[in-house]
Amino acid sequence: MPEISRFFGIIITMYYNDHPPPHFHVRYNQQKAIISIETLEILEGSLSYRAFKLVSEWAILHQTELMENWELARDNQSLNKVLPLE
Repeated sequence: MPEISRFFGIIITMYYNDHPPPHFHVRYNQQKAIISIETLEILEGSLSYRAFKLVSEWAILHQTELMENWELARDNQSLNKVLPLE
């Protein structure tokens, strides 16, 4: 599972050829979640309020890049790194 970004201890990844809807995976300490790229809702798992706010802020800034990476992953191509939240 390729890591596409990391910030404040939060790791963002995507699987190759993953199932719809377009989404990304988040790991933070013992927490795990799958987040929709389009709606930014948690599809599976859970995150603390603080972690979810940081991930949401980052995802809003990089939504286009996330969709591009989703398409690359669906085609089994190398994913691009996405700048972390600062």
